[in-house]
Amino acid sequence: MPELSKDTVLCISLAGRPSNIGTRFHNFLYAELDLDFVYKAFTTTDIVAAIGGVRALGIRGCSVSMPFKEAVIPLVDHIEPSAAAIGSINTIVNDGGVLTASNTDYEAIASVIDSHRLDPTASVLVRGSGGMAKAVVAAFHGAGFADVTVLARNTEAGPALAEAYGFRWIADDPAPGASIIVNVTPLGMNGADADALAFSPAQVDAARTVFDVVAFPAETPLIRAARAAGKDVITGAEIIALQAAGQFARYTGVTPTADQIARASAHSRA
Repeated sequence: MPELSKDTVLCISLAGRPSNIGTRFHNFLYAELDLDFVYKAFTTTDIVAAIGGVRALGIRGCSVSMPFKEAVIPLVDHIEPSAAAIGSINTIVNDGGVLTASNTDYEAIASVIDSHRLDPTASVLVRGSGGMAKAVVAAFHGAGFADVTVLARNTEAGPALAEAYGFRWIADDPAPGASIIVNVTPLGMNGADADALAFSPAQVDAARTVFDVVAFPAETPLIRAARAAGKDVITGAEIIALQAAGQFARYTGVTPTADQIARASAHSRA
């Protein structure tokens, strides 16, 4: 990796609770590919000023995490279809002061729906109604799925998410039977919910594909149960690596190989 200089290109992230994941992922690949870039995580209490700084200082790329994904919409110049589809931004690219926004979460989910050859006629049960759930539901809609149910206890966000895409909302666990089950809640995440199983063993047994967006740990209780039952699995680690690789390519113009993405992902999680 070249020595830092006045010509080094800066990319950043803005999050309410910054982590080292993106920093380690991007900087690993900069070093691997000998690119004169550096990546740094930030938080802010003034998102308008922060995005103004991205524009004014020539910061090349800006990853956007909660709680800023919707707040930055009026602050950019162009919105790509991936962000427009869900009204949420996670990536901003600065071309000479012109800010173009996209959503690589949506793109990553659309990519795994395609690569895992999920059947658009299959029934889908999505648990959760937050920002990532919007990306999941929108991606299934974009892939032509019609039989999608949003399971969410939030009686405002749940119905709103389902209705936005013409799907069904329920507040309580249904009987087993969905072919594809997707967890988009903190259940199974490191911390207080680490031992929680997002779906019942019967729901896992009835499914063909089990998808958990929780990335830490990659092997959540749900994913472990699905593997034990011989199901096709999609992990949050897969999603986070794909979305970060999408950002990397936009910022640098270089598309890393699958092997480079896998090693950068492993490094970011070490």
